[in-house]
Amino acid sequence: MASRPRDSRLRRTLLAALVTASVVVPVSGAARPAAVPAPTPAVLAPLRAATPAALDERYAAGRQDIAAAERMAGEHGDRRRARALRAMAEPARHFLSFDGRDGGRTVEVFGDLSRAGTIAVLVPGSDTDLDTYERFRAGAVALEEELGDGAAVIAWLGYRTPGTVSPEVLTPGLARRAAPRLRAFIAELSAVKPAARTSLLCHSYGSVVCAEAAPDLRVADIVLYGSPGTGADTVGGLHTPAAVWAGRGTGDWIADVPHVRIRLPFLSVGFGTDPVAKEFGAHTFDAGTGGHSDYLKPRSVSLRNIARIVSGRNPAEEGRHA
Repeated sequence: MASRPRDSRLRRTLLAALVTASVVVPVSGAARPAAVPAPTPAVLAPLRAATPAALDERYAAGRQDIAAAERMAGEHGDRRRARALRAMAEPARHFLSFDGRDGGRTVEVFGDLSRAGTIAVLVPGSDTDLDTYERFRAGAVALEEELGDGAAVIAWLGYRTPGTVSPEVLTPGLARRAAPRLRAFIAELSAVKPAARTSLLCHSYGSVVCAEAAPDLRVADIVLYGSPGTGADTVGGLHTPAAVWAGRGTGDWIADVPHVRIRLPFLSVGFGTDPVAKEFGAHTFDAGTGGHSDYLKPRSVSLRNIARIVSGRNPAEEGRHA
């Protein structure tokens, strides 16, 4: 009985945040530039093998789609976007797929996927699109370098992410639409790399996407970091045989987000139990002192421990101050 006033305050806080976001987003959205047009990408056949020849063919198709989007951006007069796409189309970059429409969808590979026995798939959180992609890419690069030879990292920007200040970031709608795409990608990856140890790394709102997809994913680990919750009350609610890990940096503002879930008519707001809370039941790991965007920062405690999980090792084996 004593917890009711506190629960009521949390619900009011969350609802206030939703109302605030509903007011702020239309105002801030009005100031955003118009979307940069992009062509419809080529229809790609499923990847049948992860051989160097098959991957080179897929990477070449990705470069063609990026080059087409670059030309359209240039014709539209957006030199910044055209310049960014030109860099993406370089032969050293490896995209399994690319779609420049509606903020952008990309799947980029770091490392040699054909030889990888360990694979990490990164799923980003809010405010990730082609205009902010380099920030997402930097984390993938840092993780691939930390893992070393024999590993590959895949940056999966396979959905339209919500804005950090938006009503969508408080609801599972975008995650539910993204989940079938993530399931399809992991199934394709599992088919061509059945012996690889694959882990799913889910940042912020990306953890909601992973949770929605979890029942059908063939992965060894699901790693949640900077998570607002998953929509499940416990790990059991994810219905996954994967080991579920959770970590949060001591400087991450997400700790102040109310971990509640409110079911309203035609709408669910919030994502329930804090994944690092004991009652959720995840394996927890030391994520250091960083903030919300620092988990894959080079030489950080969080990066080191996430790499250990991906490699199948216990992060507790490495000292907290190592």
